[in-house]
Amino acid sequence: MVVVVLAVVPERLRGHLTRWLMEISPGVYVGKVSARVRELLWEQIRENCKHGRAIMAYSTDNEQGLAFKTHGQEWEPVDYEGLTLIMRPNTSQSQQRNAQHSEHTRRTGWSKASKMRRFGR
Repeated sequence: MVVVVLAVVPERLRGHLTRWLMEISPGVYVGKVSARVRELLWEQIRENCKHGRAIMAYSTDNEQGLAFKTHGQEWEPVDYEGLTLIMRPNTSQSQQRNAQHSEHTRRTGWSKASKMRRFGR
């Protein structure tokens, strides 16, 4: 089983995918194709996607039972001890500040919550 999700791609790419897969919703394609056809479809998607985004998920013989590929996405699949997880970029300003702060200095002492419990406030 193969699932492809496309966003902001040329119409010709969407039309090309309908030759091999069924479009069940705008930009969402499903079907059952061989591994060779799946790889050729992914090459076509990457070449013709331009500034769009694409995700391909397919069944495979591993612990999770599936694998996926991404193109033009901020979130990236990473292998973590044999499992594929999604790594999100650290984009929020508070997360960036916290990351910078923790790199340079490590805060010591009591947390605000423990101070409240300790002093009964």
